[in-house]
Amino acid sequence: QVQLMESGGGLVQAGDSLRLSCAASVLTFNNYPMAWFRQAPGKEREFAAALSGSGSTTYYADSVKGRFTIYRDNAKKTVYLQMNSLEPEDTGVYYCAARVGARAYSGTLDYEYWGQGTQVTVSS
Repeated sequence: QVQLMESGGGLVQAGDSLRLSCAASVLTFNNYPMAWFRQAPGKEREFAAALSGSGSTTYYADSVKGRFTIYRDNAKKTVYLQMNSLEPEDTGVYYCAARVGARAYSGTLDYEYWGQGTQVTVSS
């Protein structure tokens, strides 16, 4: 069983930066590819970024590429999402997710474990 806890959300202005954290309670954290998803009001949950268990391979949605960076500290059992140049369209609840397997994917159904989410609001 993997438990995930996100933190770091908040209210910021367009152009600002924010870093989200997701702490995992699991013995072998580096065995789990991780991802960040987000869900805007009235919309489906969508993929933002993912990375492999080692952190050496990363994936990004086109909408965040060049602005967001996903990385992990396996010693701290934590994955991060550094978000720069935030836009109002980035507003939503951000969820971290973990999966059992060798690589990361971008589909919600590919992930077995989810955090409760953290709210990010970007004002214009």
